[in-house]
Amino acid sequence: MTESITITDNRTGASMEIPIQNGGVSELDWQKLLPGIWFYDPGFVGTAACESAITYLDGEQGILRYRGYPIEQLAEQSTYLDVAYLLINGELPTPTQFDEWCHEVTYHTFIHENLRKRFLDGFHYDAHPMGMLVSALAALSTFYMDAKDIFNPEARNKQILRLIAKMPTLAAAAYRFSRGMPFVYPDNALGFTANFLSMMWKVAEPRFEPDPVLVRALDVLFILHADHEQNCSTTAMRTVGSSHADPYSATAAAAAALYGPRHGGANEAVIRMLTSIGSLDNVDAFIASVKAGETRLQGFGHRVYKSYDPRARIIKRTADEVFAVTGKNPLLDIALKLEETALSDEYFTSRRLYPNVDFYSGLIYQAMGFPLEMFPVLFAIPRTSGWLAHWVELLEQDSRIARPRQLYVGEEKRDFVPISRRH
Repeated sequence: MTESITITDNRTGASMEIPIQNGGVSELDWQKLLPGIWFYDPGFVGTAACESAITYLDGEQGILRYRGYPIEQLAEQSTYLDVAYLLINGELPTPTQFDEWCHEVTYHTFIHENLRKRFLDGFHYDAHPMGMLVSALAALSTFYMDAKDIFNPEARNKQILRLIAKMPTLAAAAYRFSRGMPFVYPDNALGFTANFLSMMWKVAEPRFEPDPVLVRALDVLFILHADHEQNCSTTAMRTVGSSHADPYSATAAAAAALYGPRHGGANEAVIRMLTSIGSLDNVDAFIASVKAGETRLQGFGHRVYKSYDPRARIIKRTADEVFAVTGKNPLLDIALKLEETALSDEYFTSRRLYPNVDFYSGLIYQAMGFPLEMFPVLFAIPRTSGWLAHWVELLEQDSRIARPRQLYVGEEKRDFVPISRRH
């Protein structure tokens, strides 16, 4: 039996049956009966703007899968570059494909000297690292003349490699500049996340040797942040990509969306909240103020998840491993008591407010030495592979250029008044 709905235009009495396919109904079918009638959906909370085979998300059940693979299995057994290949190509790589992929990414990590010396060095000394990253991503399009050849598979794949490979280099360069520290070149003998940590923290040692526990923890965090369906930044990537802009410009647009505190600033808000609470003795009073509507409980609840964010459980385990190396973040005890108190309170459980991925990720980043202004940058590095996967998908689907409609609520027609007659 085919699932369907029947809609009736009460103005005319005309009816039409519309099939339900993949959990949605076609706007084209809707328009056959109701031409010129638009869905009013601020924030696109009930609108599917595309079909995608990349990420499956069930917020009611707390399920997240990349290309069908549960996020729990990928975080436990995979690596970030393995997952990046999966997202973009649709299948896990064979050993030969993986070795070639890692080699290609590793040898595309260097950035053009003019970008570093003339562009990045031109920023004000206290420029925000994320602002520098967004600008540098857009500037990359001027360094690669084949970037606009988006329907040439060879040229397109080259840009994908460049973007994934150069993101950690640009991110570390932005951080070092903000600290007045010299640029550190990539080390091709190190893996993806180890190389990033080297470019971040190396001082004068011949080779920076990051702790393998921290390398693995960062790799897990990168896996968890690689994609998350049609969020704000991914929608920006697809919207700009639908105009057939080059991938650097589209990625810069996505990163700019991530720069906003409502998207990429959630884990920073958690740290600020925990810092403001100050001690375990203040947790109960803070919870009371949340329930009274005086403040917000950061890191709880999610636009999509209505149960426990599956990524939060993984991150909580990862946090224990990191703190065993770095020492416990002094804010951790406050976070644990805050979680315990909230999850035992009917006010929060009845509203289905549970910890999300941001509740513990900021604690891990802070324990590893990353300042708060680097948190959105750390988000952008792994999300690049997800953005690019969606960019490739929309090109292969030959998607129409994004052009939503509006409900006009302005003035009716009125005649122009010369300035001499205006009062």
